[in-house]
Amino acid sequence: MSAEFDVVALGELLVDFTAHGQTPLGDPLFEADPGGAPCNVLAMLKKLGRACAFVGKVGDDLFGRHLRSVVEETGIDLTYLAADPAAHTTLAFVQTFPNGDRDFSFYRDPGADMLLTEEEVPADIVARCRIFHFGSLSMTHSGVRAATKKAVACAKAGGAYISFDPNLRPPLWSSLEEAKEQIDWGLGQCDVLKIADNELEFMTGQTDFDLGAAILRQRYPNIRLLCVTAGAEGSFAYYEKERVFVPAFRLGGTIETTGAGDTFCACVLDGVLRNGLERLTAQDLTAMLRFANAAAYLVTTRRGALRSMPEKQQVLDLLRQNA
Repeated sequence: MSAEFDVVALGELLVDFTAHGQTPLGDPLFEADPGGAPCNVLAMLKKLGRACAFVGKVGDDLFGRHLRSVVEETGIDLTYLAADPAAHTTLAFVQTFPNGDRDFSFYRDPGADMLLTEEEVPADIVARCRIFHFGSLSMTHSGVRAATKKAVACAKAGGAYISFDPNLRPPLWSSLEEAKEQIDWGLGQCDVLKIADNELEFMTGQTDFDLGAAILRQRYPNIRLLCVTAGAEGSFAYYEKERVFVPAFRLGGTIETTGAGDTFCACVLDGVLRNGLERLTAQDLTAMLRFANAAAYLVTTRRGALRSMPEKQQVLDLLRQNA
């Protein structure tokens, strides 16, 4: 049976309130940008010509209706986006520091995304995708955790690759021990892992990327392709006996980094859709990381994430100009 979608993602769809200057009295101004890591990934994949569907829940409120409208414009299939009449859409306020680090304040107790149920997971659709992608924010509470586990099981049964991004957000967990336990479960399920440097240290205790990656690959032999993002330094890919590093694009103009990791992740998944996970070469991995790094750089030069993904030709032009 042929796949109906290249990638199906499950998780949070929310509004990122990003700092955008000050009022004349010195009070902060925030721009309401559509976001949520799994849907950000799909937005970039759509730019790359992939068929995508999103599974999640928003509130039946002003923000939820706006999010649905914006995501529909991208071409992502939202047939399986539910609207909760009682719970509000999750909001995230993002503060960016001069060094590029970010601090998040979430309004999600409860947020509609964490109220997705097992019954709302379209098992037949998930079973017929080529890649199923999820993150740890859909593992923070029991109901949506059960929905996530059902979706992963359906995708595995259908033969899909499983993609996981821990996307650690400590304020959303009752404890860091619980976060580690649930991320551990996700790591044990995936074929493709995109993990940030701080998350690698969180799960392994290692600041050395090679040592941390070796620990994860030994602990979770199911991981076939492991990609580590190291911020402004660049990114690493580990596959079988190959280890590839590609430096980041440092061309200036960075505004904020929200969505950069999701853009990178989408480009990795596009590479997997194109090349599979068999007999990848160092050349394949290098090309994948260069494209992903370039796309991630471009999104940092724009505000927001979901609406700010670059066109494929823009990424190719940047690569050609910096060959």
